[in-house]
Amino acid sequence: HPTMVALNQTSLQPASFLLLGMAGLEDLHTWLSIPFCLMYIVALLGNFILLFVIVTERSLHGPMYLFLAMLAVADLILSSSTVPKTLSIFWSLSKEMSFHACLTQMFFTHLSFIAESTILLAMAFDRYVAICNPLRYATVFTHLMIAKIGLAAIARSFCVMFPTIFLLQRLPYCGHGTMPHTYCEHMGIARLACADISVNIWYGFATTLLSPGVDVVLIGVSYVLILRAVFGLSSKDAQLKAFGTCSSHACVILMFYTPAFFSFFTHRFGHNIPHHVHILLANIYVLLPPMLNPIVYTMKNKLIREKVSQVLFRTGQ
Repeated sequence: HPTMVALNQTSLQPASFLLLGMAGLEDLHTWLSIPFCLMYIVALLGNFILLFVIVTERSLHGPMYLFLAMLAVADLILSSSTVPKTLSIFWSLSKEMSFHACLTQMFFTHLSFIAESTILLAMAFDRYVAICNPLRYATVFTHLMIAKIGLAAIARSFCVMFPTIFLLQRLPYCGHGTMPHTYCEHMGIARLACADISVNIWYGFATTLLSPGVDVVLIGVSYVLILRAVFGLSSKDAQLKAFGTCSSHACVILMFYTPAFFSFFTHRFGHNIPHHVHILLANIYVLLPPMLNPIVYTMKNKLIREKVSQVLFRTGQ
């Protein structure tokens, strides 16, 4: 009888999840909320200022800055889709989250992560062309090309994440609704199911290797080529300048991928890693890059630095 089946389906899906936050560190929730809150405020301010400066300053409408603006948007979505809920759990305001809200949060968190990974790859390619093939730079990175890259980043992350919604909706949860985490992520939700989740595990594994995994490899390749070209430059000055632009980008890349991959692999293989370590890592990769990206790029880029100080100075008067 179809209605019976439907009834069974809905009763197997929890109406809502109870998020426990850092399981095992409950006594520290209030203390943990302080750095989390501060980092989030810095991330919001930094990315909004960066966006504002890039949008309003005509001199900053070049390819590299437009990629930075995209990065800032991805960072804002990445941190804002997780941190407010985490803080509400730490402050015991609300630990509950409906099943669909949970799927939505998971979707936007992973979506912005994959989009950001795609943008970082585009930025590595941008640096590669600028240093290894400077004469072709203007013809390669037109505004149309940058718009296409932006759309590709969105389309790619959407295509990768969309199936996970159905992969999670088809699972029975048998009333398991307690999640020892601060936000919903794909495998965190799947682990609550009372059925075989090997499809979810393999899909998650494949997409991680194919999207951020491939990006990291290609970014690595572009950096090897850049370094080869840099050492081929005749003047020490040119070498240092090229090194400078790339070092900031390399910092951002390490900060972004290291905790993310670590978090991902502990989910799959790190069964003896304490749970709170895992959750801490999962929070670091949604908080640290959004906070540090604007700082690193502002410190490293003279033009942005000047414009940002102008904006802050004007408003401060």
